[in-house]
Amino acid sequence: MKFRLVALGAGLVMIGVIVRFFIALPMFQANVQELVATQQLSIASYVARDIDHSITSRLELINQFASELPSELASQPDALQTWVKDRQQINPLFNGGLVVVRPDGRGLYAEYPRVTGRSQLDYATSDWFMSALRSSKPVIGRPTRGRASGDPIIIFAAPVRDTGGSVVAVLAGVALLNTPGFLDLMQESQLGATGGFLLISPADQLFIASSDPAMILAPTPPPGVNHLHDRAMAGYRGTGVTINAKGREELSAIVTVPSTGWFMVAHIPTKEAFRPVEELRKFMFKTSAIFLVLIMTVLLIALPRILRPLTDAARAIRDMADGKVRLTPLPVVRDDEVGQLLQGFNFLVHRLRAEESAREATEERLKFLAHHDSLTGLYNRTMLEEHLELALGAMRRDGSQIALLFCDLDDFKGINDNYGHTTGDAVLREVARRLTEGRRRVDTVARLGGDEFVILVTGLSDARTAANLIAEQCLTAISEPFEIDGKIFELGMSIGIATHAGSAVTSSYLIAQADIAMYQAKRRGKEGLFFMGSIHASGPKEQPAMDTGA
Repeated sequence: MKFRLVALGAGLVMIGVIVRFFIALPMFQANVQELVATQQLSIASYVARDIDHSITSRLELINQFASELPSELASQPDALQTWVKDRQQINPLFNGGLVVVRPDGRGLYAEYPRVTGRSQLDYATSDWFMSALRSSKPVIGRPTRGRASGDPIIIFAAPVRDTGGSVVAVLAGVALLNTPGFLDLMQESQLGATGGFLLISPADQLFIASSDPAMILAPTPPPGVNHLHDRAMAGYRGTGVTINAKGREELSAIVTVPSTGWFMVAHIPTKEAFRPVEELRKFMFKTSAIFLVLIMTVLLIALPRILRPLTDAARAIRDMADGKVRLTPLPVVRDDEVGQLLQGFNFLVHRLRAEESAREATEERLKFLAHHDSLTGLYNRTMLEEHLELALGAMRRDGSQIALLFCDLDDFKGINDNYGHTTGDAVLREVARRLTEGRRRVDTVARLGGDEFVILVTGLSDARTAANLIAEQCLTAISEPFEIDGKIFELGMSIGIATHAGSAVTSSYLIAQADIAMYQAKRRGKEGLFFMGSIHASGPKEQPAMDTGA
């Protein structure tokens, strides 16, 4: 009881721990997640607006430059080069430079600064160039790597038209993604210690920019890798927790960059975002462990004093159980829980003698059932094999013979099927009685199960003749009608006989031979018998039945 009370106290503490850990903490974490997600969404919106401003300002600037560029400078390379250089130096929003592309896209009229190999490139198939030729407004190209420099870039372009409206050149500004001067706020900002930002183009399935330079212009993960990313690609904007491509759980906020169709992701590992929750969890674990130890210590000290009367009674009962003192009722000193327990013990003492006699009877019954069939009272297979082993040993000593009769009822299944197992059991008990009548005390009659019975006859001088006589008696006995609950039943029996003298065999082998003989009897016609014959060292020998009994 002492330890149960201690366990109860510990259990109550554990219930408190479970409530705090599995109810309070998740609620607190949900509140923290909502707060962090709101802050993250606000930061992501601010950065997205800054990116949108950077994009629109560059589109406006390239459009302004294109409208200011005199169309006649297309035929004056030196003057055009000076014009481009002046504009780039005065307003250097395009950190990758300004270029003027020929109207057919094959090379440049001018560029600043000069990049080796850029003026000889063919731009005719570039997406931004073709869009600029078709559009009256400035356009933005697909994020890519520069063919001349190899740096990640975005190109802003606008057509330059003459007075007749014909395109005489395409002015393009190059923004580098991996250097300061463009997307600065995103590249220089960081969420927490390990969080950051991602700028994604869903149409191009690319990471345009990232706090991690290695991810710039990397392809987005395929569908199914990151469920929140899949939703964002489909148009979802908001917050959520997901597992990224590296297997790390993150809290992400997703907002749109309006002027481009891109979206911005502000992400931070949940391990960092929920660090206050984890610190609280550790604190609660420590305080709960200390409180549990304190409660158990107090209970272990106080309970022995409270339960001393009970322990004294338990000691006296144990001494009686060990035989150190005589089993006698204990004195009841007070009428409390301990007194009620002692009264119950005293009542138990009076009942023990009555139960002891019942226990002895039960033990005898169990011993009987261990060696006998519970339905018929005949020996079971275990005792049959034991008696058969003894008989084989005696046979080798005195030279006698033995016979084993394997009996199986014919058409017994119909009784169970048509009249029920209760009637079938009554028939089996009657069969057992008839098979037992007339047997010697040294003979063994056993039931193996179902409607199978075995008769072991030992100490014979002529086993074949004796077995034939006993089999005829059994067939005659079973052929008599059975009257059960006013119903008359007629049964037959097939008997397989195995006799033995001389060589040593196992009991299971002899039983198997009798079983085989019984099946031979059934094949030759029901209500008959069949001999397997004597078994010598050379093996079994079949002999025909002396009398089929049919």
